[in-house]
Amino acid sequence: MANSPAVPLAGTPPFTVKPLAGRRGPTPQQDRAARTKAQVLIAAAELFTANGFRHTSVKDVAERVEMTKGAVYFHYPNKEALAVAVVEHLYAKWPILLDEIRAEGMTPLDAAAAMLDRAALAFRDDVIVQAGARLQLERPHIDAELPPPYVDWTSLLTELLTAAKHEGQIKAGTDPAAAARALVAGFFGMQHISDVLQHRADIVDRWQEVRNPLFEAIRA
Repeated sequence: MANSPAVPLAGTPPFTVKPLAGRRGPTPQQDRAARTKAQVLIAAAELFTANGFRHTSVKDVAERVEMTKGAVYFHYPNKEALAVAVVEHLYAKWPILLDEIRAEGMTPLDAAAAMLDRAALAFRDDVIVQAGARLQLERPHIDAELPPPYVDWTSLLTELLTAAKHEGQIKAGTDPAAAARALVAGFFGMQHISDVLQHRADIVDRWQEVRNPLFEAIRA
């Protein structure tokens, strides 16, 4: 997970920017370019997931989307840029997921559980998530700066469990930060084992096996 959603600034903006006359949004060429860039990213994610960073080339990506290498380079200057884009798209998913869960009005403890439940589904079904996870494991072989894994997940869960403690949802003696670290270790260790043994086909069942005792241990 990347950075947590920004907190809106208090107050009202001092002015309103009027739209430019005649502006009608992206042009057809811009739309086409955006679609092409997305296709390239998905193709790269599929190849990174299947073959890893070292065994994927820009040529492989170009062949998968039936483009020239030059067309791929137009959107991404090198393989490292593709890897960074995949990981950034992975981390961009989690704040969106959190916003959806908060909009459902869940309690903090239920929101923490729902975040991890839905993350398990994403690891099973979403190639961007799968590719991002593999790229993070292969970060020593990628000559680019990637966001550190696990840190933002731990911060988010600490925040939710702290709120849950204030609401009396978890046991009085529970340390929210320690519980968050245990949940992160349990979840990401579980998903890695599921990937290695079953290509994450059993991740939902495996997560339930880890989830239930962890949450029962802290629930008030």
